Amino acid sequence: MQITPEEVSETLAMVGEQNLDIRTITLGLNVRGCADADVDKMATKVYDRMTKAAEKLVPTAEQLEREYGIPIVNKRISVTPIAEVAGACEGENLAPVARAMDRAAKEVGVSFVGGFSALVQKGISRADRKLIASIPEALATTDLVCSSVNVGSTRAGINMDAVWLMANTVLATAEATKDDKCYGCAKLVVFANAVQDNPFMAGAFHGSGEGDEIINVGVSGPGVVHAVLKNMPKDASWAEVAEAIKATAFKITRAGELMAREASRRLGYQQGILDLSLAPTPAAGDSVADILEDMGVGQVGGPGTTAALAMLNDAVKKGGVMASSSVGGLSGAFIPVSEDAGMIRAAESGALSLEKLEAMTCVCSVGLDMIAIPGDTTPETIFGIIADESAIGVINNKTTAVRVIPAIGYKVGDVLDFGGLMGSAPVMPVNTFAGSVLAHRGGRFPAPINSLKN
Repeated sequence: MQITPEEVSETLAMVGEQNLDIRTITLGLNVRGCADADVDKMATKVYDRMTKAAEKLVPTAEQLEREYGIPIVNKRISVTPIAEVAGACEGENLAPVARAMDRAAKEVGVSFVGGFSALVQKGISRADRKLIASIPEALATTDLVCSSVNVGSTRAGINMDAVWLMANTVLATAEATKDDKCYGCAKLVVFANAVQDNPFMAGAFHGSGEGDEIINVGVSGPGVVHAVLKNMPKDASWAEVAEAIKATAFKITRAGELMAREASRRLGYQQGILDLSLAPTPAAGDSVADILEDMGVGQVGGPGTTAALAMLNDAVKKGGVMASSSVGGLSGAFIPVSEDAGMIRAAESGALSLEKLEAMTCVCSVGLDMIAIPGDTTPETIFGIIADESAIGVINNKTTAVRVIPAIGYKVGDVLDFGGLMGSAPVMPVNTFAGSVLAHRGGRFPAPINSLKN
């Protein structure tokens, strides 16, 4: 499908007036060839691979911004899950690899690098354990490295031993970065049904079925959808609202398709997927919460919120699929608390609770995202939060995730202000009745009956 001059003109209007942007161009890299028994040699190989392959990534993205007038907010790299590359390493600590990734990211000028990751949905290898044990130090001693661990899938069930391990790792990461507002936890996500071509952080990694170098693009336009819906009559039907969202999502996705094609062609790398996710920012008018309130919800968190979000997510996917043959990644609507001005307002007013957010994750693109909780939250409670969210994903065959920030030294109502894209997170109360038995049963939550697809 050709990109028309009219589409370009309309896109420029969306950029100038409604906060449309390309949220990220993410270069996915296969680093399996960097394996080595010596962790320092492996780290050097990873650094060399990243700096060579991504040498032209940022200049190319900046050139595209100038030529087309569409902002590209982030340039990122994702790599093969490091646990899969580290099987031959004889050392126990993999943090030197994370530090090499951080140096490489800074050298080439990208915003973040993802892939200090492990996939443990069915079992935990020695390399997986090394990586998970290294996460607190890795995230405390780097600025741009993001980490993710997949603990469940519809095909495998949920590895409850891994959930317990990650609950303690989240707390250890908070402790390791407590002098920096526990920021390390903002770069750590626990998944079920993780997507292998996701260009968004903190969960991006380069999946095993991908080529050596892939360009994945993430588009975001909450402000564009907000501008359309706020001008619709209050008596517009659900079907009319859905059609307006679909048409808008189509236009947003076309802008991303253009940039993805050009970036891939100029870099000489394979074009991967286009992820149309309504990813908010703290900027005024760039909020998914505002969209839900435009649809008629009194305030996000109130009755009707989940229904409105379900329709939004579905309409975004339908519009995006028609605009590109390569829509993938997560594609839908994100509901991070700290990164969405409307979500922050709702959390501060008490309209939005952790339990309501969990209900909303049944129909959104990911899960419990960028939520600050009290620093004295027990590992059993965090285990329960991760297990609940993983169960939603595994039973419903969708991606879910948990990115919570135990705010050490903060109490409910206090605010962690990270600034920039990460925004600010009001510390939300958690249900303290997790009990002391469930988290310690161990073993595996069996795969659900709907895993039997053959």
